[in-house]
Formats: sequence, C-alpha cells, structure tokens
Amino acid sequence: MKPKLLTTLRDYSPEQFAQDAFAGATVAMVAIPLSIAIAIASGATPAVGLVTAIVGGLLISALGGSRVQVGGPTGAFIVVVYSVIAEHGYDGLVLATLMAGAILVIAGLLRAGSLVAYVPQPVVNGFTIGIGVIIGTSQLKDFLGLEAENVPADFLEKIAALWAVRDTLNWAALGVGLVALILIVLLRRMSPRVPGPIIAVAVVSTAVFLFGLDADSVASRYGELPRGLPAPAIPEITLARLTELFPSAVVIAFLAAIESLLSAMVADRMIEGKHRPNAEVLAQGWANIGSALFGGLPATGAIARTATNVRAGGRTPVAGIVHALIILLVLLLAGPLAGYMALPALAALLILTAWNMTEPHKWKSYWQAPASDRLLLIMTLILTVVADLTVAIGVGVAFGLALRMRERMGKPPEWDEPER
Repeated sequence: MKPKLLTTLRDYSPEQFAQDAFAGATVAMVAIPLSIAIAIASGATPAVGLVTAIVGGLLISALGGSRVQVGGPTGAFIVVVYSVIAEHGYDGLVLATLMAGAILVIAGLLRAGSLVAYVPQPVVNGFTIGIGVIIGTSQLKDFLGLEAENVPADFLEKIAALWAVRDTLNWAALGVGLVALILIVLLRRMSPRVPGPIIAVAVVSTAVFLFGLDADSVASRYGELPRGLPAPAIPEITLARLTELFPSAVVIAFLAAIESLLSAMVADRMIEGKHRPNAEVLAQGWANIGSALFGGLPATGAIARTATNVRAGGRTPVAGIVHALIILLVLLLAGPLAGYMALPALAALLILTAWNMTEPHKWKSYWQAPASDRLLLIMTLILTVVADLTVAIGVGVAFGLALRMRERMGKPPEWDEPER
C-alpha cells in the first residue's frame, strides 16, 4: 500500500518536474470551472468545489496508488450529494463524507481494493449513464435561464416543474450556454492539450460582462468567493446522526472507490503502467476525511482530469499536487474573478460532462452484449434515474451477482417426477 509518489521520486529529474508542472497547470485550468459547476449543481456554494479540489486533490495525488491520478469533486457525486443536503443539510453531508472516508480507510487497510472487480460491469455502466441523465437535466434551468425556485430533486417531478415554467425561457442565457458549449467542443477537438473549458467559460463570461447580457453569474447569485481555505473543523457527531447518515456514507464510499479505481485502470492503459488498488482506496479515504474537515464535498479520482493530465505530459503524482497548489493560488489571489463566471456557461460545461459520462461511443457494444447484461444495465439505469442511487446500486449488484452465480452453476439438473 506504498504511495506511488515515494516510488516515482527515487529517480525524479528537473525535466520530469517541468513536464509535471505544465500538466498540473493545465489540469488546474480545467478543474477550476468544473469544480465550481459541480458544487453549484450539488446544491452547495461554489467555494466548496474549489476547497475539495485543493484538499482532496492534494491528498489523492500524494497518497494514491496511481502515477497520474488527479482527484477532486466529480459529477458522479452530484446526485447523492444533492439528496443528502436536501434531507440532512450541509452539515449532514460533511458528516457523511467523513464517515465515507473512514469506511474507505478501513477498506484499504483490509486490502478490499481488488473486490471492486466483482461489481458487474453492466451495473457500473447503468448507474453511470443514469447519473449522466440526472446531471444533464439538472442543468437545464441555468442553461435555459428558466425562472424556477426550489426545483425538486426527483427526476420526474423536476421535468414537470421545468416544463411548467417554460414560458420564462431566457434567450440571452440560452445563447451564452450554446456558445460556451460549441467553444468547449471545438477547442477540445482542435487542441486536446489546451484547457478548453476555462478558455470557453472565460471568453463567454467576459462577453456577458462587457455587453451587459441578461445572464446570471456566480457572484450575482452566490456572492464573491472567499480568499483562501476555511479553518478545519470537526462536524457534530451523535449516534443518531451516524445511524441516520450511514446509508449515504456507504454510497459515497462505494462511488469513490469505483470511480477512482476505474480512472486508475484507464490511466494504466494510457501510460502502460500498473496502479496499486489498495493504496488508491486508502488515499480516497484520507482525501474524503480531509475534505470533510475543511467543509468540502466528497472527492475521488476523476477520469476526465486524469486523462487531461496524461495528455499534457504528467507522469508522476507531482502533477496532481501542482494542480491542487495552483487552484489554491488562484483562490488566494484571484478568487473574486471567478465570480464573473456565467452560470449558463458552467451549465454547458456540466451538460457536456454528463454527455461524456454516458460514453455514447460504447452504446453499440452495450446493445450487442448478452441479454442478461442488457437487462441489468437498463434496470440499473432506470432505478438510478427514477428511484434512488442506493436502491439502484444495491439491486443492481444483487441481481448481477445472482446472474453470475447462475452462469457458473450452469444448467440445473432435471427433476424426476416422484411417485406418489
């Protein structure tokens, strides 16, 4: 469970540091608008997204089992975080994140990282697509500039509520969102190494400010971002609160483990490396404990940011550490500037993130899979969207393991009709 950082520092060179520093700066420029957007979509304040990227990202890179993993808040947590805040308040989320961190630390010490491989792939695909659908629809209000207060968290009720206020469509906000969306896609295709999200959001937000367009910004809705990190604090802990929040903590821990290990496996293929799963799970645990102590959101390894790191030349955990330190520097020196970010542009960024989460290039292979896999994927997807993430994961894993046992046992023996 030795962190990869210790391994990679043995023969570290100034040339490698230059590559890692450039990669870390590139990822930071992608992570800043995304972290703010994820925090807003989760029902939290924009600042906690940056706090999570700084604290969680630093610990994941410093203690993790992957050479290139970059962590922070991710879209996968939006659904569960939003529901926890709605039910138990933000202090409830902080305690649930702290508990999730403790669960992950225990799982890492028990070397449970390899057990994630037993979660059926169709279940992972199903709830990932479901989360993408929920995230995308959650951004329609800001993307379209609709005037709706207290939009329900439930998917079907949310769609009905947004449809009811369709007459309040803000064409300026829609235009801002569309331009941002197009710019992000074009920049990503023209030059993948360029931090397209921050450039697109900055250009569009500047236009909104200069031309006085009717589109909300981060500052106009939430106020200016603070300069620096909050003081660490331990949330109020009671037995009743622990019992109440335990199911949410388990879901957060499960999502953190799944997403971080999937991201580490993707990174392995990109750099032809091999991560240490138990060290990675342990790092996710400490990262979530650290994030909770600073009032942040759940954190995990992020596939998009990790892939950006690799493409930019990052090859050691130093790149992820640099990424976290640069975000801290931005928060200290230029926090108020982030307040000018236009909310429709951030919504466009999250809509694109949600679309990428569904991995449309794999839909054909999903449909060509065995009928049992298709059924499991669709069932998990539907339960994720219309029911509850906890139910979707629990039912999906149970059904998946049952199907796997049935396949291994083969055809059951034929019964002889007993004589009576």
